[in-house]
Amino acid sequence: MHTLTLIAVVLAVGALVTLIGAWLIGRAHPPRGRFVKVRHLRQHVVELGAGRPGAPPIVLIHGAGCNLEDMRLALSERLAARHRVILIDRPGMGWSKRRSRAGSSPRYQAVILREILERLGVERAIIVGHSWGGALAASFALDHSDRTAALALLAPPLYPFARGTTWLYALFATPVFGWIYARTLALPLGLLFIGLGMASAFLPQLPPANYLKRSAGLLLLRPSTFLANARDVADLTSNLEPQVARYPELARPQVAMPIVVVSGNMDFVVAPKPHAVAFATAVPRARLVMLPGIGHMLHHAAADRVVAEIEGLATMIVSPLA
Repeated sequence: MHTLTLIAVVLAVGALVTLIGAWLIGRAHPPRGRFVKVRHLRQHVVELGAGRPGAPPIVLIHGAGCNLEDMRLALSERLAARHRVILIDRPGMGWSKRRSRAGSSPRYQAVILREILERLGVERAIIVGHSWGGALAASFALDHSDRTAALALLAPPLYPFARGTTWLYALFATPVFGWIYARTLALPLGLLFIGLGMASAFLPQLPPANYLKRSAGLLLLRPSTFLANARDVADLTSNLEPQVARYPELARPQVAMPIVVVSGNMDFVVAPKPHAVAFATAVPRARLVMLPGIGHMLHHAAADRVVAEIEGLATMIVSPLA
């Protein structure tokens, strides 16, 4: 009886801390863009720069555990000087909403992205995805090639190889335990470890100064966002299985989009050989760029090179014979 009472007290205190903490985090990191209504759900979008009239904009898609501020911090200011840049919070992440577990599928999120671009009047875009966002970008190119002017995949997980920590996300994603944990303990415990977890993603590099604050990383600890991220990661392996067989479609002559896949050879989160290298083999059109000594957060660690690769794609669209 004493044990059950103690558990109840801990969960009650955790629920109160979570309620207050989530409100404070939201006030500290409010949405900095505008909302686009898609399927009765608000999607958070930021637009920067102008670019040349008629030129395809560049869409930046963030990875797991992040929101659009990560891509803004790393790439958008550099790119927006010459291009129209669109950043999105993926469904369920940052300030974007989603409802069902089907929202954890890259294919589902690609449909949402297409509808966002339609609302913005964008016919074709250069799609850039980092990490989990790379799986989404690849899915978008497969299902919506007519809307994809070019494709840039940065440290992307593209094949169904589960990470060692996937089981933990699967636990957090379970209907009962995950719901309770997200609303009681995820935030107070996450405050203790989120800095360490994010820093580990940058290895062997260090995060930028004040990265956690500047990237609005604490938004991850709000209950709905925490659950959405857990489901994204837990379901990724099964969601990638049907996608893999379709990659050769991107090598067909009628699919004319230029593709680049960029990976760091010191990526400890998404190993390049079973993902980036395998994809470049399956899609000969894809140009593989391997960055020596660079880890998973290559868009921060090698931002100039990544920007150069993206701008190279833009140049190929304008001058395909160049």
